[in-house]
Amino acid sequence: MVTRSLAELVMVLHFAVLLFLVVGGYLAWRLPKVLYAHVAMAAWAVLIVAFPVSCPLTSLENTLRVASGAEPLARGGFIDTYIDGVLYPESAAPLVQVLVGLAVLTSWVGWFARRAAPARACG
Repeated sequence: MVTRSLAELVMVLHFAVLLFLVVGGYLAWRLPKVLYAHVAMAAWAVLIVAFPVSCPLTSLENTLRVASGAEPLARGGFIDTYIDGVLYPESAAPLVQVLVGLAVLTSWVGWFARRAAPARACG
């Protein structure tokens, strides 16, 4: 029972991490130091998508699920179990990845523009 609850807690944490990936750059507009964590998160996301790297949160959730007597996540892991085919059609995954990437890049451009704006106003 405890391990199953911990597995579900890891799942919630995983959703929070993905939410931070999408909106963290915009959060950095108000809290500039957040950008460092967001850049690290985005780099990790690119690594996960580009290479067959195992996500530690997925591994932890699987370990806890198996320990509780449940089945591990589907072969594709967290994204394939909870996101692809659930929040959007599986065929839209490449488009969603591009849109998330554009959202991240837009947030970074906005962050740099906001940081440069006071310098221009004083100059």
